[in-house]
Amino acid sequence: MKTKIEPKTLKGFRDFLPQEAKKRQYVIDAMKKVFELYGFEPLETPALEYEDILVGKYGEEGDKLMYRFEDNGGRKVALRYDQTIPLARIIAQYQNIALPFKRYQIQSVWRAENTQKGRYREFLQCDADIVGSASVLSDAETITTAAKSVEALGFKKYKILINDRTIFGEFQKPVITMVDKLKKIGAEKVKQELKAKGFSPKILNELIDKKPTTLVEEIIAAVEQMGIDKKLLDFEPTLARGLDYYTGLIFEIEVDKYNAGSICGGGRYDNLIGLFAGKQIPALGFAFGFDRIIEAMNDQNLFPTTLLNSITKVLVTVFSSQYLSGSLKVVSTLRNAGINAEIYLDEKTGLEKQLKYADKKNISYVVIIGPKEKEKNTAILRNMQTKQQEEVAQKELIKKFR
Repeated sequence: MKTKIEPKTLKGFRDFLPQEAKKRQYVIDAMKKVFELYGFEPLETPALEYEDILVGKYGEEGDKLMYRFEDNGGRKVALRYDQTIPLARIIAQYQNIALPFKRYQIQSVWRAENTQKGRYREFLQCDADIVGSASVLSDAETITTAAKSVEALGFKKYKILINDRTIFGEFQKPVITMVDKLKKIGAEKVKQELKAKGFSPKILNELIDKKPTTLVEEIIAAVEQMGIDKKLLDFEPTLARGLDYYTGLIFEIEVDKYNAGSICGGGRYDNLIGLFAGKQIPALGFAFGFDRIIEAMNDQNLFPTTLLNSITKVLVTVFSSQYLSGSLKVVSTLRNAGINAEIYLDEKTGLEKQLKYADKKNISYVVIIGPKEKEKNTAILRNMQTKQQEEVAQKELIKKFR
């Protein structure tokens, strides 16, 4: 006898059953609609890249968390760590792309994280980037697109935190990393860390007292002109964002009543694409924390209740094998009219069990065609929510569902 295989998912990886998968698709569809409204086009890249494409672009932490291995051909490869470096490769590799290039990308990335709440080893990133424009207009367009995406998901109250990475010009990299933890661990602990590593705790106060740079002021003015209320924009001089490649604008978006951190972040990375292209090409963009968005939307009940319903709108039952042809005809008519319909896939199963199946799947309607209905060319239409039913001419069914 064969040993039974234990069904389990790999640590840090997840399955998404239909109810969760529908929520995820709802968010993706809402974002795509906004991205395309603002002129961003879709892009997809392979899950695997050559190791040297990715390594050394994210700092020590990134290299440590990257999934790297040799494939069967002995090539050193790595799983996609984010979507920005693959974008940089695309721009360098396909030089006929018209600039400015506005793209969005919604794909999985992989990081060998220590798993904990909200941190997984495979997760979805939703990015939008503009390549080839150094204008403040592109900074403002990027922030506006992100803000409108947040609004499209139903969030009413949110804040856009803005900073200019050049504000840290005179500070060493370890200082920037420690200051970036301010919201997570508080001012006193940041000062303790600074002191422990040989830096003056006064550095934090110096940064907190910084005034907005001219760039920040220009960006805020342009974003306001694009229709975002100035009250939603806050200059945050201690915002650093961890990745090494940022050069100018950096920003994050936080939503009200969600304390796990920002749901969106990004900035300008004018030097990154030059690593592949051999010349400087300005670029900037943002990424949404997809799992955080799902969590925040669940907390605030922002998903439509209709997502609880089955994708199937109608179950056409099979009264018995004798009446199968009539049921098949009705389900085909409904499908041809663009109405999501299932036929119960066992003509020997009793009607009661078929109704229980519809109930368990949250299918809204059931069609029953028995001997009397076949004779009159009608059908019983049962509303599974109200339990009310009526007899309808089969040719009228499509009108009922529309």
